[in-house]
Amino acid sequence: MEQCIFCKMVNNEIPVHKIYESENVIAFNDINPQAPVHCLIIPKKHIVSADFLKEEDSHILIEVFKAIKTIAKERNLSENGYRIVTNHGERAGQSVFHLHFHLLGGRNMKWPPG
Repeated sequence: MEQCIFCKMVNNEIPVHKIYESENVIAFNDINPQAPVHCLIIPKKHIVSADFLKEEDSHILIEVFKAIKTIAKERNLSENGYRIVTNHGERAGQSVFHLHFHLLGGRNMKWPPG
């Protein structure tokens, strides 16, 4: 099976400017930003979506949220707030079927989204 675009980024087959990297996670700016700060945080392990997480993946989620916290602090988002989004399935807006989290900030967010 052909690897998804995020797997190719993880494997350095597609160049990406990483803004964060750890043992199990990378992060980069979204190519179609929906806020002044819009980053994607992805596990290096291919996991289709949140529905496919397993108990043994819990350490990956800890690293994801550590990355989010670090990036939010670096981008001065922590004080005024930010949004974290992940989608499961096409109807929810998932277009790349590799678990990823959107970190959005730098503007007022509305509720409900989308």
